Amino acid sequence: MRLLLAWLINTVALLALPYLMSSIQVDSFATALIAALVLGLINTFIRPILILLTLPATMLTLGLFILVINGVLFWIVGSWVQGFHVAGFWSAVAGAILYSIISWALSAILLRKS
Repeated sequence: MRLLLAWLINTVALLALPYLMSSIQVDSFATALIAALVLGLINTFIRPILILLTLPATMLTLGLFILVINGVLFWIVGSWVQGFHVAGFWSAVAGAILYSIISWALSAILLRKS
């Protein structure tokens, strides 16, 4: 049940992005559900491998290269999922940061441990 709630929170975060950034568009709620699922799967399986492979660059930039990795993955999902559009790389980096902040804030509010 908690996993489904986290998925819905990420979906709502994706739906909020077009209101904050005009360079990101989500066509419908169903598109946001699919994009949130794909983002979750990519962040679970591919992101750790990329972080490990780019560890020297990440250490050299004091961890800021992880923002680049997040932006690239966000941009890739925008090109894979029909109806989820990201205008460019820097829009993807900013969108990934906003998406993380919104998801974190909603999760902190809604997934509190009782």
